Amino acid sequence: MKTKAQLEFQQTWRGSLSDYVTAIAWSPDGHSLAACSAAGEVMLISLPGFQSTLLQSETGYSVDCLTFSHDGQFLAIGGQDGQVKIWSLQSGAPKLITALENKSVWVDRLCWSPTTHELAFSLGKYVQIWDADIQNVVTTLNFEASTVLDLDWRRDGKYLALAGYQGARVWNTNDWDTEEKVLDVPSATVAIAWSPNNQFIAKGNLDSTLSVMEWGNPAPWLMQGFPSKVRQLAWSDVPTSIGVPLLASCRGAAVVVWERDRDERLGWANRILGNHQGVVQAIAFQPGSLLLASAAKDGWVALWHRGTRLIQSLTGVSHGFSCLTWHPQGHQLAAGGLGGELLVWSQTSRGRGFGGR
Repeated sequence: MKTKAQLEFQQTWRGSLSDYVTAIAWSPDGHSLAACSAAGEVMLISLPGFQSTLLQSETGYSVDCLTFSHDGQFLAIGGQDGQVKIWSLQSGAPKLITALENKSVWVDRLCWSPTTHELAFSLGKYVQIWDADIQNVVTTLNFEASTVLDLDWRRDGKYLALAGYQGARVWNTNDWDTEEKVLDVPSATVAIAWSPNNQFIAKGNLDSTLSVMEWGNPAPWLMQGFPSKVRQLAWSDVPTSIGVPLLASCRGAAVVVWERDRDERLGWANRILGNHQGVVQAIAFQPGSLLLASAAKDGWVALWHRGTRLIQSLTGVSHGFSCLTWHPQGHQLAAGGLGGELLVWSQTSRGRGFGGR
């Protein structure tokens, strides 16, 4: 007998690429879905009819990251061949406006500013900032200590954080020449994420620790005891009862959800969500709620009510899931598979609001 939880999300579309899906993203208005593969394909899917346009066919080089600008006017990709390609989506049909050549460098991190048309992308120990309005590089940031392992803009666009060996560095985007702020760790930071309310910055570290710093407060909270490095981080965009968002982290097959205690001296309490049997590849909170989705190599996308209780498991791939992303309005969830599968699930009216705040 089916329960309400099992009916909450139902598969409404299925497509495919020729190799495993490396990244997937919704446009900010939710009218388009973009996906790329390890074979180099880049596909743009238009809703509501799910019509697909192949922006780039197989190249033999992996495309590892793609992202829409904050207003959906541009789509950028980066990957194994060192190229950063940007399409303009302003006039209906996508138009390739630039292909930045970066030989002998694998571009595996890129991110648009949340407020401007500036694109940050990694080039080994450096990050370049490219402005789509003037179609030129405006600055190059030198991380110095190592290859840049992750990067994230603060949601107000005022700061850009880079992560790597010995921690993170944060640049003021209003003046790139201002000396950056250094956030030290004894090992390396492999994942970094600003909270949506701009209050906190979280760092997942190679030494199996997680640190959370309140911006402006020099003393971070340090969480220890993980069996392996923290690979990904995700914040909820709505707060808990004390006004602080939830933080989710994944390492190996486990997802850990962190909630700030009312007593600041106690820091952050954690809950381990251990139902996955394979490595968790992606985690994300549903926009406007505390419903958490996790996708793993075991072939399951798990939906967790308020980051505590498993309410539904989604399937449909042959070799496991590789990535996922929520529709900006939260009513649809898209995921990519290791076998090239693309799937979209839609929330049913019966389950609406089940994720809760």
